[in-house]
Amino acid sequence: MSIVKGEELIAQAFKNEGVDTIFFMMGGPTSGAAGACLKLGMQGIYVRHEQAAAMMAHAYARVTGKPGICITPSGPGTANAVTGLANAWADAAPIIAIGGSAAMRSTMLDSFQEMDQVAMMKPVVKAAYRIDIASRIPEYISVAFREAMDGKKGPVYLDLPGDILSAKVEDEKLYWPERYRVESRPAGDPALIRQAVALLAKAQRPLLVTGSGVIWAGAAAEMRQFVEATGIPFFTTPQGRGVVPEDHPRAFPAARSTAFREADVVLVIGARANAMLSFLRAPRFSPDAKFINVNIDGKEIGHNRAVDVGIVGDAKMVLQQLTAEAAGKINGKQETAWVAQLAAKQRSNEERNSPLLHSSKVPIHPLRLCKEVRDIISRDTILVVDGHEILNFGRQSIPIYDVACSLNAGPHGCMGVGIPFGIGAKVARPDKPVVVLSGDGAFGWNGMEMDTAIRHKLAIVVVVSNNAGFTSRQTGRMTASNMGLENVGRDLGYQRYDKMVEALGGYGEFVEKPDDIAPAIKRAIASGKPALVNVCTDPDAQATTDMGFGGY
Repeated sequence: MSIVKGEELIAQAFKNEGVDTIFFMMGGPTSGAAGACLKLGMQGIYVRHEQAAAMMAHAYARVTGKPGICITPSGPGTANAVTGLANAWADAAPIIAIGGSAAMRSTMLDSFQEMDQVAMMKPVVKAAYRIDIASRIPEYISVAFREAMDGKKGPVYLDLPGDILSAKVEDEKLYWPERYRVESRPAGDPALIRQAVALLAKAQRPLLVTGSGVIWAGAAAEMRQFVEATGIPFFTTPQGRGVVPEDHPRAFPAARSTAFREADVVLVIGARANAMLSFLRAPRFSPDAKFINVNIDGKEIGHNRAVDVGIVGDAKMVLQQLTAEAAGKINGKQETAWVAQLAAKQRSNEERNSPLLHSSKVPIHPLRLCKEVRDIISRDTILVVDGHEILNFGRQSIPIYDVACSLNAGPHGCMGVGIPFGIGAKVARPDKPVVVLSGDGAFGWNGMEMDTAIRHKLAIVVVVSNNAGFTSRQTGRMTASNMGLENVGRDLGYQRYDKMVEALGGYGEFVEKPDDIAPAIKRAIASGKPALVNVCTDPDAQATTDMGFGGY
């Protein structure tokens, strides 16, 4: 018989789950748990702020398909993670969050950093539990992993009082759960599969819209097979991009508004009817369109928009079923009038916007910056986009070609994710280039995490679209006018964020002319260091969520 401490049980449970990385900040009761994880060989990324730890875990999960792990101190340290966990919850991304808390023996005494952290977390995570018996830590960890990965993914919070973490347990009294995660894939009802294909076969203007569910199901190959077998044009949500390369013959990102508005049958797979898809309602979609909805979570089917066929099932399985059923019923090689219409719209919008992409004006138009980034990065680059104007400009003008290569603020529009997401992605895939395209305002939230990248030698390249303020100056003026004010503090000035990164030990450059963008980014990449290229962009350039470029 041997004696182990609660904090050691956490580390061993993580090791049993195959955890290889933790994102954490030491302090308070969880310091020993983080240390135990490091002793067992896990990589530790020590952050500057707990919010960033949750965001890094979020990005790590999106890139690897495994739950990300974040560990925070008690009280304010755990409260700091709320934003990151709430954003992961909105994005249906799995995280296991371990938060220290005040000792159970001092509950209700107003002890140091005593807070009801479980109550605080419950509204913004998939599940939250307080562990009150040290010997049951392995069981709670197993529950957390099951809940995070079951069906629609999400973050799970475990609250660890200090005396539970330091408690000593006889190993013979422990129960270690085994084989508790079943990798089952529910298929769709065959009768409903037939109904769905029959509806698509009759459609004049069919459309496929997919979301993150296709990525989490590992169904990129199946989606491409379905698109090529049926010839149906496809679009994805911002977080679901890359499952099929966006230069595919049936991808028409710049014709998105037309496609949504005029489609007569819409097949939605693994996407929620939330604000990102305008709730699937008119005027974004035709009020007369028929909808086929496929989702692993039955609660999402029929949510916000009535469906004509609703299929509960795993995206990978259902796409296989749909492809098989469509054989001989839908001719994927046929160049229909619908395909020709979308192709023509794609070309006209690209031609209309070409002058902005090639603009030589100073300050630089953000779309010229996006073009330079687009032309430099490889097809397998993981691109993180963060901010307001540049978020919309970037995701509507830079195509994505591979799975898990597109990360952005997600359904919550959570600014400040750029640097943490870039770090989480680089930790997950050190072999892949990672580029963060961020606004200057957004950079301010977690810019000090560049120190984390530098300390851990994570060579991400950050390109800041520095328009000298929060949002565009035009947006700021409208906001001020609506508030009856002359100024709302929008202006930040062309600050030298590159100098900040240089001072921390990274590589930095400052760019004011369009022709200098590409050489600066190339030098940043070649430096082999965490780098920041600070580009002065037009403060009056204003993006909309639908500029005719696509990608949104």
